[in-house]
Amino acid sequence: MEMTVNERKVHVDDGSTLEAVRRRFKPEADVLIVNGFPAEPDRVLRKGDRISLIRKGEIPSREELGSLMMARHTPGVHERLAGERVGIAGVGGLGSHVAVALARSGVGSLVIADMDVVEPSNLNRQLYDITQIGEPKVEALEKVLKRANPSVEVKGIRVRLDSCNAPEVFVMCRVVVEALDDAASKVELIESLLSSDENRLVVSGSGLAGFGPADDIRTRRVGRLFICGDMVSDAREGVGLMAPRVMVTAGHQANQVIRVLLGLDI
Repeated sequence: MEMTVNERKVHVDDGSTLEAVRRRFKPEADVLIVNGFPAEPDRVLRKGDRISLIRKGEIPSREELGSLMMARHTPGVHERLAGERVGIAGVGGLGSHVAVALARSGVGSLVIADMDVVEPSNLNRQLYDITQIGEPKVEALEKVLKRANPSVEVKGIRVRLDSCNAPEVFVMCRVVVEALDDAASKVELIESLLSSDENRLVVSGSGLAGFGPADDIRTRRVGRLFICGDMVSDAREGVGLMAPRVMVTAGHQANQVIRVLLGLDI
């Protein structure tokens, strides 16, 4: 019967166990995963199973790395996400975390656009570190993304986004994450992206300041626009932006993007 072992199609005898496959293909493996979930060696395998055999601490070859990184994904998801391109407008608190989540999830190509550089006050909530202070954010984030997933294609564009240039910047992206700070700029950008392509969807963030209950962060849909946040907690004097709620909202955005790419919620 045919199955996949570390992303290679192989044939094994009917009724083979996971242990038998390990002995044949990677006897030194000590992490055994079947269809995205750890399994015991005596597991009897079935036709079409997807097996990942991993040796702890071993740095895999470049050919194996992608498949082993995605070993815990739901079967079939990696193949669908690998051919997708997503745009991210603004790579601060929301955008930087969304980008890394999508790269780790196996999205094949990201277009990231931002004008700013990393500065010290960013470090309380954005996915940068002290060694990157002074670097353009798109360049700093590309390095982070490549360390997280060397296979991801990243196009970094240092530009101040507006309603005129955004459609061109994200012309090949059917899903764009809106992650700007200024409220007026957010509205302008969203309207521009939706009006320039009737098939495009936008995933935006609104309401994530402070340290209110995480359960207040939700995802709402308005036509081709998805809005993630609590819709009310704007950053203002006395109410800052903190990592936990920013990351919760970014998680909602990344998850919504994946749902759209997989054909859900469209």
